[in-house]
Amino acid sequence: MRTYDNPVIPGFHPDPSVCRVGEDYYLVCSSFEYFPGVPLFHSRDLVHWRQLGNVLDRPGQLALPDDTPASGGVYAPTIRHHDGLFHVVTTVVGAGDGASGNLLVTAERPEGPWSDPVWIDVPGIDPDLAWDENGDCWCAVAGVSVARIDTRTGKVLEGPLPMWSGTGLRDPEAPHLHRVGQWWYLLVAEGGTALGHGVSVARARSPRGPWEPAPANPLVSHRGSPEPVQCTGHADLVRAADGSWWAVLLGTRPRGWFPEFHVLGRETFLAPVEWVDGWPRMGPVREREQAPGAWHPVEQPPARDDFTAPALAPHWISPRSRPDGSWSLSERPGRLTLTATGGSLDRPGHTFVGRRQQHPDCRAAARLEAGSARAGLSVRVDEAHHYDLEVGGGTVSAVVRIGPLRQTVAEQPLPPGPLTLVMEMSTDRVPPPTGTVPGNREATGVRPGGPDAVTLSVETSDGVVRLAELDGRYLSTQVAGGFTGRVVGMYVTEGRAAFDWFEYAPVGRVDCAAP
Repeated sequence: MRTYDNPVIPGFHPDPSVCRVGEDYYLVCSSFEYFPGVPLFHSRDLVHWRQLGNVLDRPGQLALPDDTPASGGVYAPTIRHHDGLFHVVTTVVGAGDGASGNLLVTAERPEGPWSDPVWIDVPGIDPDLAWDENGDCWCAVAGVSVARIDTRTGKVLEGPLPMWSGTGLRDPEAPHLHRVGQWWYLLVAEGGTALGHGVSVARARSPRGPWEPAPANPLVSHRGSPEPVQCTGHADLVRAADGSWWAVLLGTRPRGWFPEFHVLGRETFLAPVEWVDGWPRMGPVREREQAPGAWHPVEQPPARDDFTAPALAPHWISPRSRPDGSWSLSERPGRLTLTATGGSLDRPGHTFVGRRQQHPDCRAAARLEAGSARAGLSVRVDEAHHYDLEVGGGTVSAVVRIGPLRQTVAEQPLPPGPLTLVMEMSTDRVPPPTGTVPGNREATGVRPGGPDAVTLSVETSDGVVRLAELDGRYLSTQVAGGFTGRVVGMYVTEGRAAFDWFEYAPVGRVDCAAP
């Protein structure tokens, strides 16, 4: 019996939506304040996924100003294929006047190019699309309501009409409509996207209702359970090519002492679905599950990027925007050259190019030629929560930003020549309590139990210098808040710096699917 490891798309990849075209599966996730927006993945077996690109990959589609708040931006996309076109509908939140609301883009091929947005005249978040037997398109939104729309213009043709809003728990959201046989099934997430999260289901003969709730709701929830996967919810259904049914949904992997901390954000999990007496049924979402059908492993991106390609790979993201003048792969071939657009990582508008941390235990490293610039390697949740390895002013420093506090916790004279900056995240090396300063290993009187340790080091020709070992809980959702997860990457806040390469790799057990 073949099995797979959950999550199938690890790291900050929440709010998954999936569709099948023939034997191919396509999945999108929320991207919030990061650009490019809406990562898009392809699979042949629902287990192995490769990122094809990003749906909103140019400023004409997605323009997030600097005052877009952390965890604002792009929420909860839905992907569907109808009448020869891929459709992605999503919400933009907090992007200023004229740039917020629900938008729809289309493409003939999932790789793009994707169209300019059509703004949909339906208020609410978490939009969904479904077509009835007449070819009419229905758009459901959180709340929950549905409207018949013209996808060419975004105009409402009927409604919005109230729908079933769950079992009475808070925050009914993430509606997904699926027609199965003569029934329309409505999946609704409720209970909030934290520990109370879950999914319930109802059915009707028409998108207009009336709706009948399932007798065995919720379809899935881990609230109050000892399961290692928590916050399960925001599910979408897909029927596999072999006729079996599956759900993709978000979940978290909390670690550490009470109240536990999750640092990777909400991740994409896969779970089998059965139909019993006309209703979908799911069991607990497990970290290891029986695999669907035949396996078709896809090629994963290399652990090391030498920046020799003509464009950045699709997994590279930047907060809010990535102006053309802030980065270059052609100025120095084989280098990523970054130019400062802001003077501090503590405020929006800085130059940062990073990737999601996807494994609890991992190592990220970059070779930096800083010259007279101020630049380095950072692991961040937002502008108020990040750890930095910074080169500048003749020193290399370990800098900590937690809420309103910023402190340099260690520094060393800068050695000559290029140097390698290293960040290691380890669940086996959880530091003791830190008192008021992360990295202070002499504090006593508080029980340890953070989710991981973040070690900041520098490698030179003379060896390795460890500057700091920091408690990872301060870069968790439980401390920082918001809907994202950790992103680790390269930055510059003064002048211009060149990065020769960047590498990221899990350490020890790989927490994603493997053949």
